[in-house]
Amino acid sequence: MEAAFLFRTLARRGLLTPGRPDKVIRQLNALRRWGFSLTGEMRSAAARDPRRLAVIDETRSLTYSELALRSQRLANALRTGYGLGPGDRLGLLCRNSAAMFESMLAAGAIGADVVLVNTGLGPDQLETVLNNQDVRVLIHDDEFFEMVSAIPPSLARISADGDERRPTPTVAGLIEGAPHADVAPPSQPGRTIVLTSGTTGTPKGARRPIPGDFNPLAAVISRIPMSAGERMYIAAPMFHTWGYAGLQIALALRATVVLRRRFDARETIAAVTEHKCTSLVAVPVMLQRMLDAAPSERVVTPLRVVASSGSALPAPMVHRFMDVFGDVLYNLYGSTEASWASIATPSELRTDRTCAGRPPVGTRVLILDANGNSMPPNHVGRIFVGNDMLFEGYTDGGGKEWRDGLIATGDIGHLSPEGLVYVDGREDDMVICGGENVYPSAVENIIAELPQVREVAVVGLPDRVYGQRLAAWIALYPGEQLDTEAVREYVRRAMARFSVPRDVYFVAELPRNATGKIMRRFLNASLNAPTGPLPVQPVRTSVADSNDVTMNLPLIRD
Repeated sequence: MEAAFLFRTLARRGLLTPGRPDKVIRQLNALRRWGFSLTGEMRSAAARDPRRLAVIDETRSLTYSELALRSQRLANALRTGYGLGPGDRLGLLCRNSAAMFESMLAAGAIGADVVLVNTGLGPDQLETVLNNQDVRVLIHDDEFFEMVSAIPPSLARISADGDERRPTPTVAGLIEGAPHADVAPPSQPGRTIVLTSGTTGTPKGARRPIPGDFNPLAAVISRIPMSAGERMYIAAPMFHTWGYAGLQIALALRATVVLRRRFDARETIAAVTEHKCTSLVAVPVMLQRMLDAAPSERVVTPLRVVASSGSALPAPMVHRFMDVFGDVLYNLYGSTEASWASIATPSELRTDRTCAGRPPVGTRVLILDANGNSMPPNHVGRIFVGNDMLFEGYTDGGGKEWRDGLIATGDIGHLSPEGLVYVDGREDDMVICGGENVYPSAVENIIAELPQVREVAVVGLPDRVYGQRLAAWIALYPGEQLDTEAVREYVRRAMARFSVPRDVYFVAELPRNATGKIMRRFLNASLNAPTGPLPVQPVRTSVADSNDVTMNLPLIRD
């Protein structure tokens, strides 16, 4: 990234505003000693703005000075009481809270790796993940106490909540009993390990890189106008790449972070107003729930930015959301492995709601054919991305496909002549119906335009005659009615005949994991017969049916 662009971006976002010389010196010295890790960014913010509120959750608020002191004491407790140090791994099974925040920062202070555990895992998956990731100590919310009690006692456990009725040590207790002596930077920085979504199998651990400078921050905020001192509501789970990225951005901006353990659309709208939040970091299904809960056709909030990522943003929802909440929607297309690829601004989404925006400065996006040759505009191929924050590989030693320093996203897409990115679907989601290629996402967007449709998923099923056929699972708004033939006719008018779903199933809601992604394999699994005409029947979403979706409804609810 050119130095001039970096300087202009940081200045425009208020990061180069003059301050008291002694505070600026301490701020720069903290970055020099600790680098651009979460811990380094937090210490830098505490040096510059010690009295600024750093985090607000349901139970308390902490200034940057208080957050620095508490995380420092927790670091001492983890090091002396549990022997954690560089290279050891601390697991976090927590919802968004100040305690989770403190634990991340404490681990960074002693160089321990943090494994961010998906709260939607079932007992068997949890044990597998903890074993595979060599977790030595697990900090967990009390709601998971029964589930983790089955884990071998060799794994030390700490409560993030501090329920005195439990025998487990607590984060608050460790902080209270630990010395406040300063911690020296570790011999090697700890890494953050984010689990992949697990929508297609057992979650894998992906090692996130530590920024080496301000370039990654500048790349994102050059397209998403967040500024120093932002008041940021992070609704996306912080164990997920997008929620974690929001935390990285917040610390770099010396922002005030507002957190809630569970997402509730009405409470989110109220909290945004109460705490004067200027930005919201969320996943698409949360935005849909906010639309459903909107008290009127036009909702006025302090929000200047609603930054969405984590899964595909349904095209029909784009304009609806901005019509209600204003032109504040920014959509980041990326992945756990690639971080970001492109960012769409409100004006770009107004012009074309299906676009994924433009790559920020310092990011390359190429569309390649099966032989690795670059495709011209408007030609569909495999999407490859290069930037400063590509992941460092999976913890099991595996990796993604690379071409000339760019990583495969696993998606199919194309570029417009103007350089806009379009995502046409997942490589492994393409359906071949009678020799014709169909991307289910395009059919989903058409069906989602029907005013009765709340959410929809389209997948391919085996077919004796055509090889594959499309099937649609649809959840309607309460009180609405729609029949199979009306859905098929609507698609038939908008798309080619081979894109029309042969099977349509109406369900109460779609199975989602804790980050809001649709668990498509459970749609297929809900059908007893893989071929021929299929009866309409409910999709499995209960605890008994699948551990992957056990936390779905409590986390993302109406």
